[in-house]
Amino acid sequence: MRPIDAPALKGWIADGRELAILDAREEGEFGRSHLFWAVPCSLSRAELRARALLPRRSARVCCVDGGEGGLAERLAAYLEGIGCTDVSVLAGGTPAWEAAGFVLFSGVNVPSKAFGEWVEHEYGTPSVDPAELDAMMRSGADMVVLDSRPMDEFRNMSIPGAVDVPGGELVYRIGALAPRPETTVVVNCAGRTRSIMGAESLRSAGVPNRVVALRNGTMGWELAGLRCARGETAGFPAGVPEGAALARERAAAFASARGVQEADAAGFPALLEQGERTTYLLDVRDPAEYAAGHLPGSRSAPGGQLVQATDRWVAVRGARIVLVDDDGVRARMAAGWLRELGGWEVHALAARPEDLTERGAAPSPECPEADAVPAETVSPAELSALLAANGAEVVQLSRSLEFREGHIAGARWGVRTRLAALAPFGADGGRRPVVLAAEDEAVARLAVPELRGLTTAPVRVLEGGMGAWRAAGLPLRADRRTPADAACVDAYLRPYDRNEGVEDAMREYLSWEVDLVREVARDGDARFGRARA
Repeated sequence: MRPIDAPALKGWIADGRELAILDAREEGEFGRSHLFWAVPCSLSRAELRARALLPRRSARVCCVDGGEGGLAERLAAYLEGIGCTDVSVLAGGTPAWEAAGFVLFSGVNVPSKAFGEWVEHEYGTPSVDPAELDAMMRSGADMVVLDSRPMDEFRNMSIPGAVDVPGGELVYRIGALAPRPETTVVVNCAGRTRSIMGAESLRSAGVPNRVVALRNGTMGWELAGLRCARGETAGFPAGVPEGAALARERAAAFASARGVQEADAAGFPALLEQGERTTYLLDVRDPAEYAAGHLPGSRSAPGGQLVQATDRWVAVRGARIVLVDDDGVRARMAAGWLRELGGWEVHALAARPEDLTERGAAPSPECPEADAVPAETVSPAELSALLAANGAEVVQLSRSLEFREGHIAGARWGVRTRLAALAPFGADGGRRPVVLAAEDEAVARLAVPELRGLTTAPVRVLEGGMGAWRAAGLPLRADRRTPADAACVDAYLRPYDRNEGVEDAMREYLSWEVDLVREVARDGDARFGRARA
């Protein structure tokens, strides 16, 4: 690895060559202040994330941190250890970037969220405020409310009477959801981005209905004194929808106008074999369709979520992205928006049914480091018995928000690579084992060497992770206040994840989204809209 200064990295961002900027801090720390195109790759989960983010190990990478603690250097050393050949570290981290006169951003998924605000300004996407929508609903207007988020978010809170239709499905399924052109279509999310992108997808695809976004989403709804529904599950009907042929025509025109390249089954293998380019192969269909059959080597990245949180799947600017569906609609729509977001070569591929040979949900990430850790395991039943006899101590490495929702009674919450903060362990003289539990058993295994350096007690791993504990029907304890908001360094808390000041946090978040357009212009590194013919 080699150090580079902030002006050099600024030049790299603009030179058009492949570049990944990986931030080694935890997501909560990253969310406080980071570079615009930086992608979180925390040390605690680097082994589970880095290979997917960097499918071509010779891509240029720069590691970043907050300027202290050597986190970027540690991430860089790990990347070199898995075969990355062009790795640098930003000297001085984010403080040096700011000192050089460059802009830092708060929040997560910033490029995608800023793009959503740009789309609203550029396209003039219309919106209605919560009071207007409430009046429309009370009047019995001919309308549908479509929530563009995944079902898990929809269940948490939704507009009363809404139907869950994640953003990538909207253009494909609108013919069945609103067959009459006289029907007004209102698209919402929790805040702004997916409302705007969902509404504008329908408008730009040429849907004849009046289509509007719900201004400020469910947050705006609640801030207006209106009540959200909880636990709703109304979603779109599965299968090929009415109007699919028309949807294909609309999506083809949308993608063509934005320079999306069409891949076909014959030329696709050769595209993947071009080793001089980083290539991401992403299936943008509903996860249930992916599980029923997908292209070998593809990753599940539902189209609406991909556009709203591109940095979850893609780190390398200048890379090639191949988006896959089986209908010619969803891949083209997502590809068109990624082209406008800017900085990638984007292809859309409508796969043949006979090519979708892999079955099953998205697999766990490859993690040979975890496989190589020698560790004794305990089954969920064995751990339950030990705990009943006060014969074990549990350290649970779930994400903080998952820990709040359900953890093993008595477990202490921790972040792998930072377990020293929980010491001491083995208060009984080291006779009881300390059991590491995590959502993915691999995370617990990765933490074994660290914990062994902090205690003389035997260290064990929960076999099968927390999924196995739940599958065994064993009890979990929920506690929204543990860990406390300030301790959740591993997660950037959304307003409704907080325990205090929720309404103030909602207002602050919505203002932050609106202000992104100005901050992006000040930064100067975005390429929004340049793909349109």
